[in-house]
Amino acid sequence: MTPPTADCRRSRRLALAMPARCRMVSGFVEDVVIRDISAEGCRIMSLALNLRPGTRVVVRPAGMEGLCGTVRWSGHNEAGIEFERPLHPAVAEHMHRSFATFLPPEVPYRPSGVRPLAA
Repeated sequence: MTPPTADCRRSRRLALAMPARCRMVSGFVEDVVIRDISAEGCRIMSLALNLRPGTRVVVRPAGMEGLCGTVRWSGHNEAGIEFERPLHPAVAEHMHRSFATFLPPEVPYRPSGVRPLAA
């Protein structure tokens, strides 16, 4: 499944690179990086990521409590997580400001299957 398009999102996604741990219902724990965040969810990335849509997970950002959610899409070592309870927008903004070094403020829409050019 592919990520939703920018025009169907409830709020804008903010770019960041924040370390986190992702725990699956099975008990398996994986170190991940949160690549973008909004009040409703986040995109996580890991080279060993193997999540299927519908899987319930807990994403625990560094220094924060776990965020319960459901995998909505996955592919290319990434997965989109929809939170069970939305974050307060100020929390998402704070996470973005704290972990956005050298990243653009908002994640641009990239159609599925289009990979960025290597630098």
